[in-house]
Amino acid sequence: MTLYHSLKTVLAGAVTAGLITPAAMAQDYPQRPIQMVVAFGPGGGTDIMGRQIGKMLEAELGVSIPASNVAGASGNAGLTQMRTDPADGYTIGTLISLTVASWAAGLGDSKPEDFHVLSVVQNSPSFLFVAANSPYQTAEDLFAYAKANPGELTVATSGYGTQDDVTLKLLARDGIQMENVPFQAPGERYASPIGGHTAVLYEEPGDIAQFIEAGQLKPIVAFSAERHPAFPDVPTATELGHDISGLDNFRAIAVRAGTDPAIVEKLEAALGNVLASEEWQNFCTETYSCIEPVTGDAAQSMVTDFLQLITEQLES
Repeated sequence: MTLYHSLKTVLAGAVTAGLITPAAMAQDYPQRPIQMVVAFGPGGGTDIMGRQIGKMLEAELGVSIPASNVAGASGNAGLTQMRTDPADGYTIGTLISLTVASWAAGLGDSKPEDFHVLSVVQNSPSFLFVAANSPYQTAEDLFAYAKANPGELTVATSGYGTQDDVTLKLLARDGIQMENVPFQAPGERYASPIGGHTAVLYEEPGDIAQFIEAGQLKPIVAFSAERHPAFPDVPTATELGHDISGLDNFRAIAVRAGTDPAIVEKLEAALGNVLASEEWQNFCTETYSCIEPVTGDAAQSMVTDFLQLITEQLES
C-alpha cells in the first residue's frame, strides 16, 4: 500500500471514530494531494484538459494534483473509481458528454446524481474529418458514396454507445450507413484516416488541432445548429438535410455526490479562478473550446438533460 493510500485510510478511520469532524476537515481542506481521475487514456482531449486543469488548480489550492488515467468502457471505469473513493474532496475527475451518452446505451452503471458537477469547462461540436488526400473532399461526396455503398466506409470513433455511435446511427436512419470502428487510444484514432486505416474520423477540432493546422485532416461537416466560427466554410449536417445537432462534446470537472458543501465551495472557487485566467483562455482558444463556464444547478442539469436527449435519440 502506498503512503498516499495509507494516509487516506488512517484519516478515514479517524473521521469514523469521531477524532476528526467533517467540519474541521472542510476548514483545513486540502492538506494532502488531490487525485485527478482522467477517465480516458493519455494524449486525448480529455487527458490534456484534465492535466491542464489539475496543474492550474495546484497553484490555487497549494497541493499537488497528480493525474491518473483510468481508461475503459467509454470513460465509465474512471467514473467508477470517482464514485467509490471517499466523498472527501481528495478525488476529483473528468466527466464528459461522451460517457454520459454511453449510459443511455446501457454502458456502465453510473447516474448523474452520483456526481456533483463543479463546472462544465469546455464544449465543442463534433465534426467528420477526412485525410487531405481523401477521395471525399466534401460531405456531399462522402454521403453519396455511403448511400451507394452501405457499410463500406469506416469511421474512427471513441467507442460504442457514445455520441459518435449515436450520430452514425442517425445518419444510417437517413440512408448513410457507415461502419463504426472504435479506438481506445486517442492517438491511434486521430491518425487512422491519415494512414488509410479508416475513411473518416469523428472528432472535435480541438483534439486534433495539430493535424488540422498541418493540413493533414480536413473538416467536411459539423454536427451543430450553426456553423463553427473557426470553420465558416464547413456546412452543418442540418444544412445538408440531416437534423443532427445538440450532440456537442462537453467536458466537466466533478466530485462524488455527498462531498461536504464547504469543500465543494472551495473547489468551485478555485476552479472559477482558473477558468477566468489568461492562461486558461489561451488554452481553450487553441483547442476551439472556449465557453462561459457552466456551474451550480445549471451544470448538474446539463448532464441530466444531455442524458435525456441521447435516450430520446436512441429510442427514435
